[in-house]
Amino acid sequence: MGEIIAVASGKGGTGKTTTVAAVSSCLAALGYKTLCIDLDAGLKSLDLALCMSDYAVVDYIDVLLEEYSLMEACHEHPLIPNLFFLGAPSYFVAGEFNTESFRIIYAKIREEFDYCLIDSPSGIGSGFRLAHIEADMSILVTNGELPAIRDAQCAAEIVRDMGVRDLRLLVNRVKVKDFRMLKTTVDDVIDTVGAQLIGLVREDKTVKLALHENVPLVLHSKRYAAYDFLDAARRITGEFVPLRRLR
Repeated sequence: MGEIIAVASGKGGTGKTTTVAAVSSCLAALGYKTLCIDLDAGLKSLDLALCMSDYAVVDYIDVLLEEYSLMEACHEHPLIPNLFFLGAPSYFVAGEFNTESFRIIYAKIREEFDYCLIDSPSGIGSGFRLAHIEADMSILVTNGELPAIRDAQCAAEIVRDMGVRDLRLLVNRVKVKDFRMLKTTVDDVIDTVGAQLIGLVREDKTVKLALHENVPLVLHSKRYAAYDFLDAARRITGEFVPLRRLR
């Protein structure tokens, strides 16, 4: 049975969608059949991060309405074998469908895929909860800024209350000089959020370059962030991967 992973953040702008796209790509490159779902309806951007905007025609609403089967709605990446994408509609109110409808889809996903990463909407609203109702793991993405850390802490409390046992933390856009200036450390972030660290992703300008050049990050770059996301993907599979030294 496949594993469902909700990727969330307390606030926008932490790099949650980039994380979903990059980690999913890495899991697929490691040989795992991987699906990534954009649950952030209305503000969807996972198709851009994956460079699959031309494939975002059918979305998960079509599956909920049984107009398409799950595998008919999912599109395999043209450049990354084993990577599949299920898009979000341009407009969707989460309350329009009950949680049982989503549970049925999640059950089908477990049968078809090794891993499914869900790009949860920012914040802690109904979309956030839909992303976590069947999650085996939740990855909270934050950075070193105080508002993002506090919001991740609030999100972590809700995830625990929902019964998700495997709660992880990914600290994104890490710049050592910023932590020194703020007189804080990654350990302080971990202690505040209260989640096990799964990855440190260093600040890397190629993340933006890859997006604007319409090339998936893992195919565009051989620099810091691409390797850091690969390390996180390997840890998801249960492999022991030491943290890289930050400079």
